[in-house]
Amino acid sequence: MDALQVVSAATQIVTSMVGAVHALEQASRNLDEAPKRIRSLEDFVCDLENLMRRIKQKHAYKLHNPQLDHQLKSLNSLIERLHPKIRKARRMVSKSKIKNLAHVVWTSMAGDPLRKLLNSINDDLNWWLESQILAQNVEKVIELTAQEVPTRLKVKAEQGYPISSKSKFLRKLLEQEETHQVILIVGLSGIGKSCLARQVASDPPERFVGGAVELGFGQWCSRAACNGSKSDYQKRLARKISKFLVQIGFWKKIKDENSDLEYLCCLLQEALYGKSILILLDDVWEQDIVERFAKLYDNDCKYLVTTRNEAVYEITEAEKVELSKDDIMEISKSILLYHSLLAEEELPAAAESLLERCGHHPLTVAVMGKALRKELRSEKWEKAITDLSTFATCAPGPVSYVNEKEAENTLTIFGSFEFSLEAMPRDSRRLFIALAALSWAEPVPEACLEAIWSILVQKSLFSLAVCKLVEGSLLMKDDTDPLYQVHDMVSLYLDSKTNDSIQMLINGLKAEEIAFICPWFLIFGKENIKNIAEEKVELSLSVSEEKLVIITIEAILQALMASKSISELEVSRICFSGILGPRIADLISRDSQSLTVVSAEAITNIFSKGDYCSYIPSLETTGAVDKLAGLLQKSEDPMIQTDILTVLTKLAEFGTPETVDKVLQSIPFDKLATLLSYDAKEWHENMFTILMSLAKVGKSKAVEKMFAFEIDKNLIKLLENGSEVVQHHAIVTLKAFYELAGSPANASLRPANLNLLPWQVRLRLERFIISDRTVPPSPKSQTFEDVIHRLLDGDNKQVQGATQDLIPFLEKAGELKIRDMIIKSPLIAKLSELLQYAHPEQNSVRSESAFLLTKLACAGGEPCIKKFLEYDIIPELVKMMQCCVPEIQDSAYAAPDVLQQWWTTCLG
Repeated sequence: MDALQVVSAATQIVTSMVGAVHALEQASRNLDEAPKRIRSLEDFVCDLENLMRRIKQKHAYKLHNPQLDHQLKSLNSLIERLHPKIRKARRMVSKSKIKNLAHVVWTSMAGDPLRKLLNSINDDLNWWLESQILAQNVEKVIELTAQEVPTRLKVKAEQGYPISSKSKFLRKLLEQEETHQVILIVGLSGIGKSCLARQVASDPPERFVGGAVELGFGQWCSRAACNGSKSDYQKRLARKISKFLVQIGFWKKIKDENSDLEYLCCLLQEALYGKSILILLDDVWEQDIVERFAKLYDNDCKYLVTTRNEAVYEITEAEKVELSKDDIMEISKSILLYHSLLAEEELPAAAESLLERCGHHPLTVAVMGKALRKELRSEKWEKAITDLSTFATCAPGPVSYVNEKEAENTLTIFGSFEFSLEAMPRDSRRLFIALAALSWAEPVPEACLEAIWSILVQKSLFSLAVCKLVEGSLLMKDDTDPLYQVHDMVSLYLDSKTNDSIQMLINGLKAEEIAFICPWFLIFGKENIKNIAEEKVELSLSVSEEKLVIITIEAILQALMASKSISELEVSRICFSGILGPRIADLISRDSQSLTVVSAEAITNIFSKGDYCSYIPSLETTGAVDKLAGLLQKSEDPMIQTDILTVLTKLAEFGTPETVDKVLQSIPFDKLATLLSYDAKEWHENMFTILMSLAKVGKSKAVEKMFAFEIDKNLIKLLENGSEVVQHHAIVTLKAFYELAGSPANASLRPANLNLLPWQVRLRLERFIISDRTVPPSPKSQTFEDVIHRLLDGDNKQVQGATQDLIPFLEKAGELKIRDMIIKSPLIAKLSELLQYAHPEQNSVRSESAFLLTKLACAGGEPCIKKFLEYDIIPELVKMMQCCVPEIQDSAYAAPDVLQQWWTTCLG
């Protein structure tokens, strides 16, 4: 229920309550009814409150707009005014019957306070309704305003990171006009550069009207990570910029995974033109990245850049802000308090020593604080200091690209990870080490972590184990999507554990477990892990053991579906199709129904047009059509049926003419009819694609078979009862059928049932039916005057019959004599009157009138349209047609230019 319905219903209840209370003067029994009416009014006010919450959640990023804020405040004011008055009304009607009788006597002399109160409530409701700019409903008013307000982008601040003097300094820099466009935040690893930047970006200065947005890069997006390959580096940077274009709303989704970098930079210039956004470029490893953003012009954007690569420091046109130990000493204690869940007075004396041993670095302090959560014993804190020193000494040394002066800092951070892991359950420790096999360049889907967990054969729940890692700051979980990522220092630590992970996950597993996990590593693993995984996948698909092959293909499909959340989707699909394609004919030719089913599913989800061209010939020569058709005949599972039908259709589409004939003979068309039934909604989209493909390759032969199995009848039912999307697909499919095969004798669509369809559907399809119909002549020809007489003076049934008989006359409205006869007659006035019917029972008559008027406009042209203006027909037609404009435009095949111009003017 939208807001206006709530308020209107509340107003009606108030009016009814006023009448009920007025009746108390005649009969006391109405006293039992008043509480129920007040209870209903309370329910409506509750609905208003829920609506308020919904709107605030939906438009949380747009509440800075004054007009939107004013409308929400006015709604809130109405709610606040209603609450006390409704409570007072309830008290009045909840008195005992004796008191109410006395009340009746008193009000007969002094007036009714309840009635006055209800009138006041009614006034409040009317006041608020009249205060709205649009009179349709509250939600639409607010939606309309919100649509015009540009979204203010937001960056989420790190939890537990307090506001520091450095934060305030950065904010002042951003507020100054003369500050450089780029502000570099530099400092040691783990010192809190990203936390500081996110905190400032989470509440940017007001000058950034577009808000703030974060784009992370990491070492993955650097030349070093690409082994010096310029093309690989540019591809990775292009993916990051594509993601940024989606983040700021320039694109709705990433359009092309392989877009040229220079082209994307041109789009970036266009996207940021005139914008004022604070852009956080996090963990940048290449000077080139900052320079590409900084050289964009005609915008008021500024760039906060975090980096630990000294090469980036050399950017001359940048303001450098160093985060030093003195800066983090100011906030380290607050971070420790937040993560240890202790008050300042509860901290043991050893806390200061622990902070000093951690170097006051936020990441190390957070990890240690979480490991010591709610721990009050001083000896435990002292032991933590000793253990941290021990672990730091024994921790694996930093890899070569870490600067020497960061080595000690890195070892301390690694030591805190070791300490945190030591305090965790064994299952969580094993899971964390296993995660070293993954590349953490981009967020990893939860499904991948669960897959790894499943082969570790653990006793505890996955959710419990992964929760411990998140609590210990070793993993970070996305708030909205089931995705995980790690801090760059955690990723660096995991690099040192890669060999342990390989030993645990690949070398120490059974054949079935390897078959299951390797497809996941082929997508989400480190580069060296991917090479191992690819060999294992190819080996699993080559063995004769059916079970291993099925496990591998199922894992490939699961991993590919999960990879939809990363930019590597197309790369992964190409990789899997390259492995499966050469083997697919052999897999289907094996005498195994289960293997054939899973192979068909793989083809449907993995193969592209190029793959079909490459691998269909091998399927033709191995008798895949017979095998798939036989399995389709036996199967009752709609998912299996749809996958097999898709593969058979592709065989016909990309195969030889002989294969087309064989597919058409083999397909059980009764299965297609069943999958098109109204109840099989889940499969309709796939079925429309299959039908169109079969009609395209099989032409009239395929369509005739479909007519024979009454598939067109199912399409007509979907036209009558389906959603707008389904109706559109059904129209397109039916239109293709009739264009290919005409109107055969066994077709289900007839002139008799054409008028049962929605008028916009009839407009699209009638030329295929009416032009070929064989209708016996009427015993008596009817004149135009006879039909008009029935339309003007007949009952509802006669009117509906007259509208059908008018069609032949309206089709000839292009002839001057007939057009003048129609314009001078009362027809247009009567159709205008029928168009205004609002009662639900008259919907069919209203629809018929709209259909006839549209047909008259198409055939009669400008003179008829001008006549429409006299009766205000156009606004009413626009209301009815607006939801399906594309269909009407497509179907106006005979419309003159003047009608198309009118259409554009009315709906534009």
